[in-house]
Amino acid sequence: MKRKWVAVLVLFSFMIGAGGMYGGLLVLDGNENIAEPQRQAPEQGNENLPDELHKVQTVYEVIANQYVEKVNRTQLIEGAIDGMVSSLKDPYSVYMDAETAKQFEESLDSSFEGIGAEITVVDGKLTIVAPFKDSPAEKAGLKPKDQIVTIDGKTVSGLTIYEATKKIRGKKGSTVTIGIMRPGMTKSLNVKVKRDNIPIETVFAKVKEKQGKRIGVIEMTSFSEETAKDFKSALKKMEKKELNGLIIDVRGNPGGFLTSVEAILKELVTENKPYMQIEEKSGRKVPYFSETKKVKPYPIAVLTDEGSASASEILAGALKEAEGYPIIGETSFGKGTVQQPVPLGDGSNLKLTTHKWLTPNGNWIHNKGIQPDIEVRQPHYFYAHPLQVNKPLTREMNNDSVKSAQMMLDGLGYAPGRTDGYFSEETEKAVRALQVQEEIKVTGKIDKQTANQLEQKWMEEMKKEKNDLQLQAALSYIKSLNK
Repeated sequence: MKRKWVAVLVLFSFMIGAGGMYGGLLVLDGNENIAEPQRQAPEQGNENLPDELHKVQTVYEVIANQYVEKVNRTQLIEGAIDGMVSSLKDPYSVYMDAETAKQFEESLDSSFEGIGAEITVVDGKLTIVAPFKDSPAEKAGLKPKDQIVTIDGKTVSGLTIYEATKKIRGKKGSTVTIGIMRPGMTKSLNVKVKRDNIPIETVFAKVKEKQGKRIGVIEMTSFSEETAKDFKSALKKMEKKELNGLIIDVRGNPGGFLTSVEAILKELVTENKPYMQIEEKSGRKVPYFSETKKVKPYPIAVLTDEGSASASEILAGALKEAEGYPIIGETSFGKGTVQQPVPLGDGSNLKLTTHKWLTPNGNWIHNKGIQPDIEVRQPHYFYAHPLQVNKPLTREMNNDSVKSAQMMLDGLGYAPGRTDGYFSEETEKAVRALQVQEEIKVTGKIDKQTANQLEQKWMEEMKKEKNDLQLQAALSYIKSLNK
């Protein structure tokens, strides 16, 4: 069995790319030795089947032999397996046919083609966990917890997560239109995303010098096979000079390999408490410990938001409960189960939820997330959505696009007078001011050119570090401990 298949998915979600799916955490304890099911010669009759399977075999034989049309026996088996897994009503327990399983394995490579977002299923709806940093999905304005309702104008109703994934994937340079619903919206929004090559670079480190203090900031966008090594390397470089504090940023990080987050936690969490517990079906809880003796000689804070999921939550929960480091930002996604892959011998694969993971104190955060110790929301204009301008937005209109435009204008200092979606006289004046400054035709209407300029300035404003209130709060917290 290839090493990549020895994976437990703490977040079983999807990279929309050539590989299709992404996620994976190395198997805990001794489960990596689970044997693949062995093929056996067919028995004469069905006397060796458990009683409950006699009916299944009877239905299979009747359909295969007596159905009026020609029947593909392989599809019958695939459908039966799909039906069993679907009956669990667990979005993280899934069956992959051989083709999809192959795509999953390929997606664990160093890069892939797609839009750079991960999706899962929440309450039966296809939901974006998080777009990747600087990905086409992020640049197009897709956000955590956006619900996907259409792909290229066609409903996703009735589609499996695999079928939806295949429709979103495509060649670099091609475009896909994702219809989304977002909290606060009254109707769906179509977002066009141009597919590209998405490199899997997961660690971004820098040192901020504030009033003579050196504060390290390490952002991790997912937990790949190389993340722990890159994290340790970045931290080691920072620690060569005096380091007065560390901020670990896992906002928008949807998870990844458990071995990766474990290796990082073993650097930061001492042996006094487990960094995680695994709860088995029987209810037995198995704690996992670090061997580190001493805490770091500087304060640490963790940044989370609603796109921080799974392995990110393991890290945040461990640092919060085992060492008392504060979580700053917003409540995390809430994914607290573990999946075990079971190869089925023909290239297909079953991913089955087999365990729960718990925080050091034994808390199960599933569907609840980890609450921050210091809650900080970003400026309100961070939560605007891309403008959908099929026809110009003008006075007296009242809709979600006007509301988003007002939020952007207000964040940029143009004073639209209101942000409730009603295109007022004050909003028109704000639009005129923007058009004057950007040297475009002054009409007071938001046409496509004005919308593009407004969105560009909005995105530039969000990237300015001074406007990142969550990061600024973390920096202030670290500085307050160094006085």
